[in-house]
Amino acid sequence: MHITPREQERLNLFTAAELARRRRARGAPLGAAEATALVCDEVLELAWDGYSLDEVVARAKRVLDPNELLPEVPALVPRVQVEALFPHGSTLVHVEAPFGPAPREGAGSVQPGAGDIELAPGHARAQVLMHNTGPRPIWLSSHFPLDQVNAALTIEPAPAAGYRLDLPAGTAMRFAPDEQRTVTIVAMGGQS
Repeated sequence: MHITPREQERLNLFTAAELARRRRARGAPLGAAEATALVCDEVLELAWDGYSLDEVVARAKRVLDPNELLPEVPALVPRVQVEALFPHGSTLVHVEAPFGPAPREGAGSVQPGAGDIELAPGHARAQVLMHNTGPRPIWLSSHFPLDQVNAALTIEPAPAAGYRLDLPAGTAMRFAPDEQRTVTIVAMGGQS
């Protein structure tokens, strides 16, 4: 069987979510990885079933009770983002505090050291105008290739293949319907 990398990622996520379901069924507390996988799997299925984005986000916050988790999970996972296929197309689903608020500031998280870190040093950058011409908000994650964005998000001038938003890894930018914004883009690195 030949499957795409995206299909392989979906199968991996489903497998991790199934592990979470098995542990949950026997009363074992869930760690960050399996709890996140379970929420993401539910988001993807709800989107596939045609629920609205707002309903998907609301239901995602109710997938797990904090009592079903190891103590530090809410601090380790302050948000979940997963790209889901809705009947109208792909949308980045952003779920803030999927397991409730963190018990205390910084608990269980990696804290940055002093000083600034330059992101993507030496990579080519450009300014472009992005315009959401569609009726729904569009979330664009930090490393999503700009030549593959939702067709409702126009980019002028159109960047060459191999560019992304100049954002820190794991973050995203929201474009409201009819919003226009000048943003910085950066050439992607690494080998394909």
